[in-house]
Amino acid sequence: MLKVGIVGCGKIADSHAWAIQSIKGCEIVGACDAEALMARQFSERFQVRQFFTDVGEMLREARPDVVHVLTPPQSHYSIARQCMEGGCHVYVEKPFTIVTEEAEELLGLATQKNLKVTVGHDAQFSHATRDLRRLVQEGYLGGPPVHMESYYGYEFGSIYGNAIVRDKQHWVRRLPGKLLQNVISHGIARIAEFLCDQKPLVIAHGFVSPSLKSVGEEEIVDELRVIIADQRGTTAYFTFSSQMRPTINQFRIFGCQNGIFLDETQQAVIKLRGHRYKSYAEQFIPHANFSRQYIGNFFRNVSRFVAKDFHMEGGKKCLIDSFYCAVISKTPEPIPHNQILLTSWIMGEIFKQISRKGASCEADSVRGGEISTRTHAFASIDRLQK
Repeated sequence: MLKVGIVGCGKIADSHAWAIQSIKGCEIVGACDAEALMARQFSERFQVRQFFTDVGEMLREARPDVVHVLTPPQSHYSIARQCMEGGCHVYVEKPFTIVTEEAEELLGLATQKNLKVTVGHDAQFSHATRDLRRLVQEGYLGGPPVHMESYYGYEFGSIYGNAIVRDKQHWVRRLPGKLLQNVISHGIARIAEFLCDQKPLVIAHGFVSPSLKSVGEEEIVDELRVIIADQRGTTAYFTFSSQMRPTINQFRIFGCQNGIFLDETQQAVIKLRGHRYKSYAEQFIPHANFSRQYIGNFFRNVSRFVAKDFHMEGGKKCLIDSFYCAVISKTPEPIPHNQILLTSWIMGEIFKQISRKGASCEADSVRGGEISTRTHAFASIDRLQK
């Protein structure tokens, strides 16, 4: 029996508990939260035998094999380190850490102590994303990726989004990347999986949307555009937006022969054929092909739903299950260390550039700042191509 501990009993802990209790051969043996009421209520909801307000006490009394760290990101590093020093494997919710240096230390400690560690990039394990990964691994692209496009939409109409805007002391505002740092890792991780460099070129432009400015918001960046390029020549665009409609969560990956389109929201994967049909056939046959693929996605989703394998948190369950299998069988983790580090590093570069641009705009005119940013970007791309 694999014994599991939970640290942080907020809203996200419920989805973790559902996933854990859906996996055979494991049990939640302890729940911990700085607020005793939160820990107690969580324990009552999920029939957990013990609850605590101190991590060290939970490690000593409940003696878990694996600990899920589900607290605000500012505490991820310290809690994960404490758990690993206590001999526990660790699942850390996204973002993994605040800065890349902390991620490097945790991954190094895990290697040193022969422990398993992963991060909550559960969108990477949804049915549709696993289908896309299989196609790439089978060689459908025709070689390494040439270009990728990742889109991540966000709506402030949710309770969580409204709380960030209204509460000037919200913990998200204390993150270096604020809202972006708490949500963009899913979209960045999709790109990081297929890059070959640990430090690719990153060019970022972020700003506060006119919609947020109209309600007096000046510091929450909710529009982000990023260009990424590695030494192999693979390029990528990442777009985060709270204003684009429809709100999309999509990924496109193109190779030298074919491409693949993923719609995470609709759980659909579409193969994009690389060559054109002759003459007017190009205006007819692709429509029939796309229709056939969308119908295929429809029936696959219905089949999974009927089989009770189509939960909104299905990706989280798959990731946790895969992680536990790695712990038990002592095989590699479902998310390689280098992908965790690369996602962290790209995010760090994005936040640095946004911060520098914000400081620059206070001294320069907006027009001058745009010219300076463009000049630097083109020079960087030119150096990479050479």
